[in-house]
Amino acid sequence: MGENAAETRWELQKDRMLRAAAQCFNQKGYSGSSLKDVANILGLTDAALYYYVKNKEELVYLCYVRAGEVGQESMDRAVAEGSCGLDTVTRYIRYHVEAMTGERGPVAILSEIPSLQPEHREEVLQISRDHGTRFEALLERGIEDGSIAPCDVRMTGNAIMGALNWVPKWFHGDADVAENVIREFPKILGAGLTTTDRQQSQENL
Repeated sequence: MGENAAETRWELQKDRMLRAAAQCFNQKGYSGSSLKDVANILGLTDAALYYYVKNKEELVYLCYVRAGEVGQESMDRAVAEGSCGLDTVTRYIRYHVEAMTGERGPVAILSEIPSLQPEHREEVLQISRDHGTRFEALLERGIEDGSIAPCDVRMTGNAIMGALNWVPKWFHGDADVAENVIREFPKILGAGLTTTDRQQSQENL
């Protein structure tokens, strides 16, 4: 039982470290951030971070893996709860924004992938590709069930993902802003997907 408690504490501290690191990298970039910057946010010595990571490159890599996990969790939940393609897509948008602006945030922007070692870079790129492919499948499902208007799923997916992935760059923890983003992003990003018949039906409600 003691080992489980210690493991839980280690995971919680690691997650806290990755959120602090994401904050630094989002604000200062890879070259402008240091382990000392992350340690200062946490109130630790930079030497204490070496208990969790070997160097800054590994820290960036782990931040990017965590960002992928947050997106995956949001999509899993949306798929489990969505009633149709459009409902699943808008739920995913809301759940992902909730995670990034809530207790799971900050989440690192995947803007420094070229700085990763080759094996880390390929893993992160594959995570991103898999996530994008899965989102495109949700769009295709919506087109098939009639809830989403026919569209280029690759371009549409890139546009929506681009908007979502940039949220951590300009969101800085304001609760009112978070509430507005959670409420408005699904509406804004989902509006362009809706079929004419569905728009008219919603307007008549």
